Amino acid sequence: MDYVGRRSGVVRRTVLMYGRDGEDYLIVASNGGSDRPPLWYLNLRADPEVELRVGTERFPAVAATLPVEEKARVWPGLVELFPRYAQYRAGTERDIPVVRLTRR
Repeated sequence: MDYVGRRSGVVRRTVLMYGRDGEDYLIVASNGGSDRPPLWYLNLRADPEVELRVGTERFPAVAATLPVEEKARVWPGLVELFPRYAQYRAGTERDIPVVRLTRR
């Protein structure tokens, strides 16, 4: 995922694992269970326009943090994809956001 740094204005690239929800991609801002969110998440909150690379395809997308109810619906599938997410969630007081990436 390519996105713009909120302070620097420089294009950044972060490689993340993802889940799917229909045509959308889901990423988890776990930061390894840290009490602080990952920097990429702060950047997406400041500017939700991103470019995704999935396999050999590149396309623009927009990021949005899921509301509580929607996160509860998709969370079990994300934990199935990567079981450590459950440990990360149990080990921090911070709410771990899930971000939906929708193709533009």
